Order: sequence, then structure tokens, then C-alpha cells
Amino acid sequence: MTDPLFDLAGRVAVVTGGMGQLGAELSTALAARGVRVAILDLETAPRQGAAGLRTGIDEGTIRVHECDVTDRSALEAALALVEVDWGVPNVLVNAAAIDAPPDAPASEVGPFEDVPVDSLERVVHVNVLGVVVSCQVIGGAMARAGRGSIVNVGSVYGLLSPDQGLYDFRRAAGETFFKPVAYSVSKSALLNLTRYLATYWGRAGVRVNTVTPHGIDNGQPEPFVEAFATRSPLGRLMDVSEAVGAVVFLASDASSYVTGANLVVDGGWSAW
Repeated sequence: MTDPLFDLAGRVAVVTGGMGQLGAELSTALAARGVRVAILDLETAPRQGAAGLRTGIDEGTIRVHECDVTDRSALEAALALVEVDWGVPNVLVNAAAIDAPPDAPASEVGPFEDVPVDSLERVVHVNVLGVVVSCQVIGGAMARAGRGSIVNVGSVYGLLSPDQGLYDFRRAAGETFFKPVAYSVSKSALLNLTRYLATYWGRAGVRVNTVTPHGIDNGQPEPFVEAFATRSPLGRLMDVSEAVGAVVFLASDASSYVTGANLVVDGGWSAW
């Protein structure tokens, strides 16, 4: 029997970036708990291995809307479709984000002094403005309805500086590589956006919180996995499913008096 505090059945959630690794996991987990999930993403095809996501799409509990989260008119059009189908959302999970990919140009992962401004702008545009505009459109609709929960997906790199030592193996192989600054800048911005909106919408019945995961296992090279495990108090990377509980808690009535908070799910990384 589901604990009523954590019961999400019948609610409507919007998950931005829901076709990505974490977004797909969260979308599938919410749908499994009786939530009708609308994914907003530039991608519309599930990744290989996302069987649960495909099942939810086939069953109609998950619907995918092609949408650029930095485009207000596209967000408004997507929200209109969600409202026609299911009503005003109860939950917004802002999981859409980008970072320098593994095959990023050398200039983007080189010394801080030389990182191109356009690469910084691209990351901040999606990771910060994409969340701001999504909150304006979808959070605004929830505020007008007098209820809702927004969960912004942060990163430990928004709390702490990246440990550049994790990437020593790349430099030992002759690469010039540093974890770029843009991702850290963008994720740290979400923490105060969360606080701002928590106070702005508190009396409108909308709670706003951040969940901060770290070190999700995504097939990283073995030297990285080993270096991460040595640095982590739990001695391992995080399975993507381990982010689900925090999001369910923040989306549900179990967190009815929690707003403006940052729930860290990092295996103790930030405890050192």
C-alpha cells in the first residue's frame, strides 16, 4: 500500500530534458507511480536501453513534446497541449541541461583562460535561461492554479569546484583537459534561482527546491571510475535510479513544508 504522503497517483508532471539519462529515469519512475508525464525535449526518440520510457510512451502515461526550453513560445505551445490533455501540471522537473561532451573541441576543455565565450554562452543559455523560462511558463501556470512543486536538477559542481584530479588520466595520455567552468557557473545559478522562486511563489502554493546529484554512472572510462571511487565516501559512482527517491520526496506531499532547499544526493562527496 502506498504511503499517502508519497502518493503521486493522478498528478501531472512536466519533465524537461526527459529523454536524457537522468530525465528518462525520472520520467519513467514518476509514470510508474501513477503520474501522467509530459516530456519536453529536443529529442523525441528514447535512447537505447530506455525500455521503461518506451513502455510509458506506448501506454500513454508518458507523452513527448518536441520543445526548446529556451524558447518561450515553444514552451507555451507545449503547455497548452498538456493542459488540454491533462490539465495544469502539479510538478515541474527541470532536468534539461548540457555540458561539454566527451568529444568537445580542445578549446572548450583547455585552460580556463582560453575557453571561448560562445561555448560558455551556450551552456549558460540552456542550463540557466532554459530553467528560468520553463519556470516562467509552467511555474507561472501552477502559481495561478494555487499549487505545485518545482524540482530543479543541480549538480555538486554547483556547490564545489570540480576535482580536476579526476581527469589526470587524460592529461597523462597527452591531452590538455580541464573540466570546464561553464557547467559549474550554470548549476550554481540554479541554487539561488530556487531560493528566489521559493520566496516569490511561496504564498501562491508553489514549492521550489533543488536536487543535487553527483557522479552518475554513464559508462565513464575505468581510470575515471577508479579515481572517483577513491574520492567518494561510498566508494562508487551513483546509479541513476538513486536520484528517484529525492525527486519523489520533493514532488510529493511528504515535503509539503520544504521549499527553497537543496537536497544533496552525492554519496557524501560534499562532506569531505
